[in-house]
Amino acid sequence: MKRKSGDKSSEKPKASAYSKALGLLARREHSRRELKQKLDRGGYARDEAADALDRLGEQQYQDDDRFAEVLIRTRSAQGYGPMRLRVELRSHGLSDAQIRHLIDAAGIDWKDSAGAQLRRRYGSKGTADPAERAKRAQFLLRRGFPAATVRDVTHADVDDATDDSP
Repeated sequence: MKRKSGDKSSEKPKASAYSKALGLLARREHSRRELKQKLDRGGYARDEAADALDRLGEQQYQDDDRFAEVLIRTRSAQGYGPMRLRVELRSHGLSDAQIRHLIDAAGIDWKDSAGAQLRRRYGSKGTADPAERAKRAQFLLRRGFPAATVRDVTHADVDDATDDSP
C-alpha cells in the first residue's frame, strides 16, 4: 500500500545533530569544519551543531589530528606531494603549524614518492630530451611536489618561485 506524500505520520523525526555527526564519523573520519558544514547544510541550529561537535571532540570520536593523519596517509599513497596535502588540510581548517607537524611526523620520503610517480606514469626509462624532462617535471609539480624535489628526480630546470619546502 502506497503512502500519501502528505501523510506526516509516516515521516521519521529528524535525528539530532549529535546523531547525524556520529553517523557521518562512523563511515569515515571528518574534520571539525567538514562536519560543521554538513550539519549547517542539514538545517541544524548553530548552537546544537556546536554542542554536538564539542561533545564528539570530548569523547574523542572526532579529532582533527587523526583526520589529518588518515588524509596524509591516503593522499601520499595516491601519489600526491606535500604541497598538495598542505592546501587540502588548510581547506579543512587546520593551522599551518599543525599541518607542518603532521606532515613531518608522517615520515614520508617525498623524493622516493616522486620517483615512484614518475616510474608509474612514464616507466623506468630516463630521458635526455629537455622537453620531455620538463613535461615530467610539470607532472610532478601538479601533483604537489616541491620544485627542489622535482629538480632532483627529473634533472629538469624548474622555477623555485612557487617552492614551499616540505
